[in-house]
Amino acid sequence: MKHALSRLGRATLGVALCVGLCLQPALAQKKQLLEYPSIHSPVVGEKGMVVSQNATASRVGAQILAKGGNAVDAAVAIGFALAVTLPRAGNIGGDGFMLVRDAKSGQFIFFDFRSVAPQAAKESLYVDADGKEASQASKGYLAPSVPGTVAGLFMAHKRFGKLAWADVVAPAIALARDGIPLTPDEAFVFEWGKERLSTSAAALAAYYKPGGQLYRAGEIMKQPDLAWTLQQIAAHGADGFYKGPVAEKFAADMKAHGGIITLEDLANYKAVERQPLRGSYRGLDVVTAPPASAGGATLLNMLNILEKFDLKSSGAGSAQSLHIMAEAMKMGYADRYQILGDSDFVAMPLKGFISKAYGASRAKQIDPAAAQPVKLLGRGDPMKFESPSTTHFSVADGEGNVVSTTYTLGADFGSGVMIAGTGILLNNQMNNFSHEATVRALRDGAPLPLNSMAPGKRMLSTMMPTMVLKDGKPWLVTGSPGGSTIIDTVLQMVVNVVDYGLNVDEATHQPRIFQDASDTLRVEPNFNPDTVRLLTQMGHKITSDETMGSAQSIMIDKGRFLGAADPRRPGALAVAPEQLAH
Repeated sequence: MKHALSRLGRATLGVALCVGLCLQPALAQKKQLLEYPSIHSPVVGEKGMVVSQNATASRVGAQILAKGGNAVDAAVAIGFALAVTLPRAGNIGGDGFMLVRDAKSGQFIFFDFRSVAPQAAKESLYVDADGKEASQASKGYLAPSVPGTVAGLFMAHKRFGKLAWADVVAPAIALARDGIPLTPDEAFVFEWGKERLSTSAAALAAYYKPGGQLYRAGEIMKQPDLAWTLQQIAAHGADGFYKGPVAEKFAADMKAHGGIITLEDLANYKAVERQPLRGSYRGLDVVTAPPASAGGATLLNMLNILEKFDLKSSGAGSAQSLHIMAEAMKMGYADRYQILGDSDFVAMPLKGFISKAYGASRAKQIDPAAAQPVKLLGRGDPMKFESPSTTHFSVADGEGNVVSTTYTLGADFGSGVMIAGTGILLNNQMNNFSHEATVRALRDGAPLPLNSMAPGKRMLSTMMPTMVLKDGKPWLVTGSPGGSTIIDTVLQMVVNVVDYGLNVDEATHQPRIFQDASDTLRVEPNFNPDTVRLLTQMGHKITSDETMGSAQSIMIDKGRFLGAADPRRPGALAVAPEQLAH
């Protein structure tokens, strides 16, 4: 591994020279000294690319590609590896979405492995006497929904995998069994998350030394219980998780602590293959996540609004461009809270919401010179435009297969619950249902919100693996964690590369904004103070606290794979398979 890493360093340094190809040839001939057009250069690969939030997991994916696996094999291996190396978000106890471009057929396939509410779920468990969401919706044994990750990864591999299933799970088993040396950031994260992880004795035992002492950076953390569970999954596929010894331990631990997920809930869980949403932006096709993702539809809606404005002439990062984007974000978020839900349970004006005509109607409400209060912009009416219908990783291989995957535990470390004897850390997605709005509707005799809870129902998500196409083939592959900020993060990645012509690494490093259905515009720390002043003069109420998202992206251009690892969360890595080859 040390030799591979040294080669990786040399290759990354040398490969930056490739970025100079974007200089105009005539201009380059006149120059005597080589200069570069950007301070940010992507990692360049000739045979594929892997980008994830964790360097070890990225290398696992690259090694799978180097061994002859395809992009789906690599994505599945990364998904299991992240459950070991990035337990704050990587998981087998959570859920997510995977968007695949199959090179052989040219088709785009969406795998929905969003978790579902258990059969025993009822509103009284998740609200207090005042109708407010209770803490048990977010933490503890009532917070987890029935996990979908293992079913989703297994479904995708069964459909498109090239290597044997056991071979793509094997790297994660080795990492859990042999242990991983913690980076300074990973050691800090366990210190930060100790209160939540104290929810269960199993989590404390797995992630801390005897007596609750912290692991220090550089020390090895082994996870033998998780290794055992992964061995069951490697041997028996999804049934190794949803049935048999793992499921029995799962149900028993739930029952012992007042949880409501049962053996029947686990056995009945099904991942779903869906048609992705399709739209366009400035002549480029956009393929993204359908409901129960609220993100994909909202992204297409926002892009349709922005298409009516000349962002390019305003310039990247200008107050004018950011103002227009913030207003589009404001309207998109206001609409999506009201009109989207699990398509298996509710009807919604989806086609109207993502139509060009509806986007144009909303664009007319934007004042180019001033921010408008949410109450004036209000919710639109996409029904009249209707016709008769949180970590991310990206992988591309040399055969033309491409995968964009976002999956999550919800909060960092999810519910804080680990199932005893399994190493499975569980999500806290039951808080993603609209509990308080449901209680108000029941009290007032009003229609239930589309995102109300029901047994077996998927809660809305902002996760939205996305691809932008040129000539029908993936050009930009992106997505991000970040909860409510995901949609705005992906929107800005698309605008940065399409409108402003930034390379994928430049686009990733651009400062970000976040605007939801409120009158507050959030900007990242150390945002340009002159820009903030201009936005304030336009009527925006500015706040700033943390960075936004962690977009792990690939651009495929002129036969090269350009990888960009988002630095907002330490440890991310873009790596090409040839950089690990012997």
